[in-house]
Amino acid sequence: MTACIIPLEAVRVELIVVNSRFIASLAPVFSVEEAKDFIQRIRQEFKDASHNVPVYLVGCGNNVTAHCSDDGEPAGTAGRPALAVLQGSGLGCVGLVITRYFGGTKLGTGGLVRAYGDAVREVLGSVQRAQKIPVVMAMLGLPYSYFDQVRLLVAAHKGEILDQEFGAEVTLTLQFPEPGLDAFQGALRNLTNGQTAAVVIERGEKIVRINS
Repeated sequence: MTACIIPLEAVRVELIVVNSRFIASLAPVFSVEEAKDFIQRIRQEFKDASHNVPVYLVGCGNNVTAHCSDDGEPAGTAGRPALAVLQGSGLGCVGLVITRYFGGTKLGTGGLVRAYGDAVREVLGSVQRAQKIPVVMAMLGLPYSYFDQVRLLVAAHKGEILDQEFGAEVTLTLQFPEPGLDAFQGALRNLTNGQTAAVVIERGEKIVRINS
């Protein structure tokens, strides 16, 4: 399955095109409702702007809901060119609003298409990318004698200790990328001669930054 690449966090850039001010605001969104809420927040923030052109892609790969609007600009000069650039970026789960403050000089159809496309390209250049990966949380109780070795095993299998409690034995709450848990369980069995295993308590997703 193709990985879902998403924005790590919200970003914003500005550019001036023939005296018009363009502000591109981008953020991760994981549902149509989130996308609409983000668009509404930007419209409220820049309610005195000439236009707030919204674009979003909710989902990834072949399961994407796409939307765009020209928000009063001539038909096909704002939303569609912005959406085309966004679709070519490889990102999913992304909301974007391009705000325009008219500077007194008309850009013409071609100028508008270029300006809105350039605004999207500019903000995409500032985006830190991330990936949603499936993770599993597990709980593990073990004797103190194994504690230091188990901590090393967790790290070796790209896991994380989310919580630790010290009572009659050590109780750990762990999180692993889903493929890593089985390998950890095997290494744990070898270490403890089959006496200890982690118990799965929850499955979910985690957002991790992609190193550029």
